[in-house]
Amino acid sequence: MEQRTLLNEAQLGILRLLGRMKTVEQVNELRQVISNYYAQKATEEMDRLWENGEWSEEKNEGVLKEHLRTPYNYAR
Repeated sequence: MEQRTLLNEAQLGILRLLGRMKTVEQVNELRQVISNYYAQKATEEMDRLWENGEWSEEKNEGVLKEHLRTPYNYAR
């Protein structure tokens, strides 16, 4: 009988890697490596947006002034 999973190959690979780790410190180090990877990707994408003129100082200022909170309507 074939076993099915909802995880993709990348997710299964990470689980296999975690299965080889012996300490919480090793898991934390891997977490930091993954965080650094995504931070680098975000930086590269922002650099690309700046270089292509799709992002600017004006957009930065607009984001800083943007109000993103959800208004709550309380029933009385």
